[in-house]
Amino acid sequence: MTEPVLSLRHVEITYQLRSGPVPAVRGIDLDLAAGSVIGLAGESGCGKSTIGNAILRLLPEGTLVTGEILVQGQDILLMKGKELRAVRWGKASIIFQGAMHSLDPVQRIDAQIAEAIQAHDAKVAAKATAKRVGELLELVRLPARRGQDYPHQLSGGQKQRVMIAMALACDPALVIADEPTTALDVMVQAQILDLLRELQAKLDLAVVFITHDLSVLTEICDRIAIMYAGQLVEEGDADTVFTHPSHPYTKALGHAFPRIGDPADRYTPAGLDGDPPLPQDLPTGCSFHPRCPVAEDRCRVETPPLVPTATGGKAACLLVERGGEA
Repeated sequence: MTEPVLSLRHVEITYQLRSGPVPAVRGIDLDLAAGSVIGLAGESGCGKSTIGNAILRLLPEGTLVTGEILVQGQDILLMKGKELRAVRWGKASIIFQGAMHSLDPVQRIDAQIAEAIQAHDAKVAAKATAKRVGELLELVRLPARRGQDYPHQLSGGQKQRVMIAMALACDPALVIADEPTTALDVMVQAQILDLLRELQAKLDLAVVFITHDLSVLTEICDRIAIMYAGQLVEEGDADTVFTHPSHPYTKALGHAFPRIGDPADRYTPAGLDGDPPLPQDLPTGCSFHPRCPVAEDRCRVETPPLVPTATGGKAACLLVERGGEA
């Protein structure tokens, strides 16, 4: 069996604040094979971006991370100095959310992409670097000449394409896409998703796609993992999780967005009462029970494990028994 490009084993992440420790991620286990795409979805504050940043050790200094984060079989939590630097951008890279704020406003685009290349291989000649930068821009459907532009001369969608080009600069096997379409309008969002699909297939990339929009994940992902209050509550095949969710929270996420298609299939989006719990003040039992429409008394005291579902995935719900759903 081929070794996963990314493996998370019992990963727990706690921020150390003046007010005390804040548990952001609690016991995550995930595997991602080469050439496959997994989506992380959930409301703001559930730990999605924290996981993405933890994979490349980009969390604030002092943050406590335990467990194992294996990139191509190597635990990045045990790495130091040059070894960690070789993984960042060389084996795994990240497309940050908010391209508007991720590019240096006083540097030309080609210089910013070239910096990533030369930082990992100082022996690359300037001419070869310039050629590579032009190829990367054309790969993301931008003319090579746009490398001479400054960020303010590009549209939001073009800036996001530059961020994708930078992430691919050193031919990584793993790319983390942290809400890369959130700030874009619907038409540009569709173009970026189409580009990511094309590049993922062409380059055989393993991708972790992070978003709060469950409907976006069905466009690009093979599998979806749903997070709530720092834990996985459901994982499975992308289409199945979206169309036949097993966990009540996944169902609520799916109903938060309108489905466009045959008028007979349309329905009014429904919200979910209440707010996610504060990480430092989690409820007892199932973290979702204060907002769950089908919660029972035992949900308030028992913590549900991830168990197999009838659809071939897993869900952390006491009402989900093998062969059934909540």
